[in-house]
Amino acid sequence: MDIRTNDAFMMTPAQYAQLMRLSSPALPVGGFSYSQGLESAVELGIVKNEGDARLWIEETLHTVMTVCDAAVWLVLSRAWRLQDTNAIRQWNQWYYASRETAEARAETTQMGISLINLIDALHWARESERTALNDMDIPCFPTVHAFAVAALDLPEDAGVTALLYAWMENQVMAAIKTVPLGQTAGQRLLSALVPQLDLAVCAAKDAASRTPPSIKTLAPQYAIVAARHESQFSRLFRS
Repeated sequence: MDIRTNDAFMMTPAQYAQLMRLSSPALPVGGFSYSQGLESAVELGIVKNEGDARLWIEETLHTVMTVCDAAVWLVLSRAWRLQDTNAIRQWNQWYYASRETAEARAETTQMGISLINLIDALHWARESERTALNDMDIPCFPTVHAFAVAALDLPEDAGVTALLYAWMENQVMAAIKTVPLGQTAGQRLLSALVPQLDLAVCAAKDAASRTPPSIKTLAPQYAIVAARHESQFSRLFRS
């Protein structure tokens, strides 16, 4: 894996293709089966229409994904590139402990293990590097995703953007199914939300670059709504 920084080189067409691959719904990690609390927000009447869906996804992007998931991903990405196994294990365990619900813990480990299986099947990275990944007791998805980005020699900024965009698109698809919304409404949501990624990536980089990293997990409404999903009677999604 290369230790070059994000802006040191332009991506090649092959790298762009690999980046799209990692952010594609076709990536076989099961992300489509989770709504991360959005289905529960619909059931509780918090999200009732397109405008509500936009507000829910945008707020979750900035109060949950940016300041926790993306920031931790960046810390892990830098640790993978430096082969700092202690930091990798520490932040992987920290991320797992930060998951507020059983569904969230099951989601991140299931997706992490599925991505490890894909990495092994396609021989991304050297065998010794894959061994370090497989030796992890509870591999979380951001940990494995950061490994994949480094193994494919993709820039850090591009990798964290792929992580956030894949999450965003999955949230929009969940809204289409549960609110429900039409496909055009889904595209309007993406048109409104995608410009937020610039701000999100900048904020995540700032948080990850501090000493110690400034990671925030205080999102009580999100945590409570997500926890309510575990006892929801009728549901399409696993979280």
